[in-house]
Amino acid sequence: MSIYDTLNKEQKQAVQQTEGPLLLLAGAGSGKTRALTHRIAYLIGEMGVSPWNILAITFTNKAAGEMRQRVDDLVGFGADQVQVATFHSTCMRILRRYIDRIGFDNSFTIYDTDDQKTVIKSICKRLNVDTRIYKERAIMGAISAAKDELVSVREYELEASSDFNKSVYAKVYREYQDTLKKNNALDFDDIIVKTVELFQTCPEVLDSYQERFRYIMVDEYQDTNTAQFQLIRLLADKYRNLCVVGDDDQSIYKFRGANIRNILDFEKYFPEANVIKLEQNYRSTQSILDAANAVINNNAGRKQKSLWTERGAGNLLHFRQFDNAYEEAEYIADEVASQVKRGEACFRDFAVLYRTNAQARLLEERMILEGVPYNVVGGTNFYARAEIKDILAYLKTIDNGRDEVAVRRIINVPKRGVGNATLEKVADYAELRNIGLYEAMEQAGEIMDLGKAAAKIRPFVSLIQNFRDHLNEYTIAELIREIITRTGYEEYLQNSDDESAQDRLANVDELITKAVSFQDTHDEPTLTGFLEEVALVADIDSVESGDDRVLLMTLHSAKGLEFPHVYLAGMEDGLFPSFMTIVSDDPSDVEEERRLAYVGITRAMDDLTLTCAKMRMIRGETQYNPVSRFVREIPEELLDNKTPALKRNNPDILSDLIGLPKPRMEAYDFRPKAIVRPRAAAQADKPFIAKGIGSLNRIAGVSKGTPLQAAAELSYGVGDRVSHVKYGEGTVLNIVKEPRDHKVTVNFDKAGQKIMYASFAKLKRV
Repeated sequence: MSIYDTLNKEQKQAVQQTEGPLLLLAGAGSGKTRALTHRIAYLIGEMGVSPWNILAITFTNKAAGEMRQRVDDLVGFGADQVQVATFHSTCMRILRRYIDRIGFDNSFTIYDTDDQKTVIKSICKRLNVDTRIYKERAIMGAISAAKDELVSVREYELEASSDFNKSVYAKVYREYQDTLKKNNALDFDDIIVKTVELFQTCPEVLDSYQERFRYIMVDEYQDTNTAQFQLIRLLADKYRNLCVVGDDDQSIYKFRGANIRNILDFEKYFPEANVIKLEQNYRSTQSILDAANAVINNNAGRKQKSLWTERGAGNLLHFRQFDNAYEEAEYIADEVASQVKRGEACFRDFAVLYRTNAQARLLEERMILEGVPYNVVGGTNFYARAEIKDILAYLKTIDNGRDEVAVRRIINVPKRGVGNATLEKVADYAELRNIGLYEAMEQAGEIMDLGKAAAKIRPFVSLIQNFRDHLNEYTIAELIREIITRTGYEEYLQNSDDESAQDRLANVDELITKAVSFQDTHDEPTLTGFLEEVALVADIDSVESGDDRVLLMTLHSAKGLEFPHVYLAGMEDGLFPSFMTIVSDDPSDVEEERRLAYVGITRAMDDLTLTCAKMRMIRGETQYNPVSRFVREIPEELLDNKTPALKRNNPDILSDLIGLPKPRMEAYDFRPKAIVRPRAAAQADKPFIAKGIGSLNRIAGVSKGTPLQAAAELSYGVGDRVSHVKYGEGTVLNIVKEPRDHKVTVNFDKAGQKIMYASFAKLKRV
């Protein structure tokens, strides 16, 4: 029996179509890697092509390693001569030999992100660029984006001639490239860009590699950027034996520079190309595939294909809507634990997918409480994240100051110029007098060895003491906000290069949400009690070891994986797709989010559960969002529970909010719904709200000594139109007078229904 007899009809066509350009549209779970590796084996074994003339390009070292192993297993002798590598490693080999042709020494160095940031900082200082306005990370991002699109310094300068902010980036871009050249260095983007430049300026070098790589295959082609496309086009231009494998429906890396037009316009650049669709899925049941097909068919910018399987219909998809995010997390953890207890599955059979990292916090807590072992993929345990540990260290220091680890962690976060030598002198003084490190800092003026360094410690001590003096005036959530404001922590994160500042700020916002929920579920919430609860929840060492764990991950991290049981959590418009995506002027933004939903759905093999919450706290605010459009795009006959009916209250707002054409409008009820507290602490007379948020004078922007807004001071009433600095205009639905403030419910035209406190919201009548 031939190894090719195991392939289906379309896979076999892809394997045997060896000459000329080929676009292999491989749907999720359709066996694309199998087709690709068998194609290599067919070229060598049946067509007599030398392994030396074959190049297979992937995106990650892991993918390259897996393909390398499968090629070795299929081909055997001579397989090692097939070049299976990533874009960057392929280009590095070329540049090490020929980069001297374009003015660099062959012993060039590669600058990583830290090196890049050091260079950018130095340039900004030299050019007097204010990095408080023009963040180093933003500059680096702009330069990287330009290189992805093969935009040279000169071209960028011309484009920036009428844009002052962009002209600043252009100046730094030029200096940055000059500095790299002077230092004989490349950054990671340059590895591709300089190879393209080499091929364009040295035709003899290009010709030698065209002769070497007569058969080229590219995996995950939908994720290529413009520079990578141009590299491949140049290499394949002579013999045109190019096979690209990808799925436009799984193009989800636009934020990394991926250009979906590369796959959509493949036949434009290669008119003679054959197109083969791999639509038979070997992973999922037909119900899951029908749901995925229904969702993705709403995208206009795609190549038509429809997944099918021989596995049978399988279970209906499960749709569950909860009153709040706590109940959602509780349900998911309980369902997983119950199925494992009944012997229906192992923990490793489950994956919980979500749109943002911040959603992991509640899920982690519930998994711990249910005794469910888990791993967070592509991230860290919520309470182990650097930004969360920083804020908790401030809270611990304010609470008692005896945690030396906490004090050491934050003494220079953000930077205060307290060096290690100074800190050790204070530590020696503390040890000599048998007192704590923070207490020694309080006595810094008496430490003779410190000298002028004592002046750098005093502001930190004064800050902590001020927090302690006014501790009774703050809720825990307000205290966290005050720490962020008075330390400049938000700016510190924005200038940090460890992670995306936006993601890190979202995690801090989620800690505020945790604080609000703690306040609302405890009769006498204290800072000490909050820290104790967090310490218990954060202690994941008790989770049993081994590989049998539930995986928690973002949808982006899940691409390429599969699981018998998948939960898609937070399926709400405003969260997935995000509010910024919904209000974007670019319709392709929502289409990318829909592709992400498609990726999530097609991760499931046997069972898929979609969950959402009527109410969710984000940044300490209670928010209402409708069920995600991606759920509503699934035919009801595929769901075991119908989605809530829409009601025709404000069709124009809904059309704008969820992006449906007005003629197809079902209505959505925008009237205020009852706010439900978590079941563990439900009280009929106390709604689950972010109480106290915004009532702090400093947060509300009210000067000291000025009382919060009294009832008579509100300039608007129920039914009035008001404007908010972030959410825009809306209509006041309800006003409730509370002892310290007014609780106002507003239905914003674009942002939906929000509940906020008047002194914090600063609403203006329009």
